Amino acid sequence: MHPFIQHLHPVLQALGAGIFTWLFTALGASAVFMTKEANQKVLDSMLGFAGGVMIAASFWSLLEPAIAMSGHGNLPRWIPPSIGFLAGVIFLRSIDKVLPHLHLGFPVSEAEGMKTTWKRTTLLVLAITLHNIPEGLAIGVAFGAVSAGFPEATLTGALSLAAGIGIQNFPEGFAVSVPLRREGLSSYKSFWYGQLSAVVEPVAAVLGAALVVRAKPLLPYAMAFAAGAMLFVVVEEVIPESQRNNNTDLATGGAMLGFLIMMILDVALG
Repeated sequence: MHPFIQHLHPVLQALGAGIFTWLFTALGASAVFMTKEANQKVLDSMLGFAGGVMIAASFWSLLEPAIAMSGHGNLPRWIPPSIGFLAGVIFLRSIDKVLPHLHLGFPVSEAEGMKTTWKRTTLLVLAITLHNIPEGLAIGVAFGAVSAGFPEATLTGALSLAAGIGIQNFPEGFAVSVPLRREGLSSYKSFWYGQLSAVVEPVAAVLGAALVVRAKPLLPYAMAFAAGAMLFVVVEEVIPESQRNNNTDLATGGAMLGFLIMMILDVALG
């Protein structure tokens, strides 16, 4: 590993990783310049893949090390990750109830969150943005954990998490920009809004890293928090979206593949 990366402050490492994952979203969104239409089966497979990566990352990169780190404290090792996990679920549930958003393929009448007169395209982008908040937090706490000195947290593990999230961001960027193009937006605007949905990731990554660097005892809670938030998004939104068009086998296969790839990345590199 390059010494330059190793000697960067964890917040800067998290920022770099967040920018990396955002760039993958932009790369996926750029496919809109080559096609206006996308096979629904492909989109559902991609959404399933993204869900599989997020599920695997939630356990292998976040919950498992959070449980291990909790063994160094005075409380039973299951308490900190349980509290953090539930807090993450409640946090995302609260945002889900308040933030106006619309899932891909759903009619405007099924928009969630507060009632608003915002355009359909804005609501679609906000739905993907909601996916990316816990991903950014996960990256941030993973890099912040490295500076805490726990043997369970390694820089290669944090990098593998960022790589996995970056990989699944590519199809996610594609899955949001092409439907926007179908909605009638120009190729440029579809790309712009597609990549914009992931701008929140570097921001959330920096916030997550800064929090755990300053408050080491919060680390197991923070890692479990990110895991709970990600799993909530997968169960509440990603999986239902991927299954909506009756491409169940393809979406499920994509999820299994995504889980497998993320598991291999984390076990092999972490």
